Amino acid sequence: MDMNAAYSSRLTSHRDVTAKMDSLQTVIVEAVEMVVDTFRQGNKLLLAGNGGSAADAQHWAAEWIIRLSADLNRPSMPAIALTTDSSILTAGANDLGYEQIFARQIEGLGNRGDLFITISTSGNSTNLLKACEAAHANGLRVLGIMGKGGGKLAKLCDTAVIVPSDDTQRIQEMHSFIGHILCELSERMMFPS
Repeated sequence: MDMNAAYSSRLTSHRDVTAKMDSLQTVIVEAVEMVVDTFRQGNKLLLAGNGGSAADAQHWAAEWIIRLSADLNRPSMPAIALTTDSSILTAGANDLGYEQIFARQIEGLGNRGDLFITISTSGNSTNLLKACEAAHANGLRVLGIMGKGGGKLAKLCDTAVIVPSDDTQRIQEMHSFIGHILCELSERMMFPS
């Protein structure tokens, strides 16, 4: 394998998807407004995903709780990653089935007016589909961050941000970008300097 050509190919692929992100501006602004509206109403964010998307959920929740912008001294913004408690995840998977691990947490932690953020490259994970159903049943709105056309999740989201790519690596790279945009713009709107 020619490593230089392989690197160049991946960089070109990344640039191509990045160029397509302009088409998502309106829906990403809508997503930021959902986040800000949730905070202004005194509610919280619940986030979930699988694999790399679970890491995104944890990363973004940390940014909202602590802060993203180092120059902004602000209060904490309430966000919970449903991917972090090993006892809940393993008990839920063992006792109720893996497909219920996030839905069960939404039942226990979610309140009417909260926002559930589901992160998925495929949009077809059963545990996230069940979580969206539980969110709606409990009065939460749903923001989906997805790729590959949005899969089955797209229909269950109040707002769906779908990265225009079928390449898992490029989707995850754009998810990281979207997460930072959501965090940065929401904290700036909540706490203008």
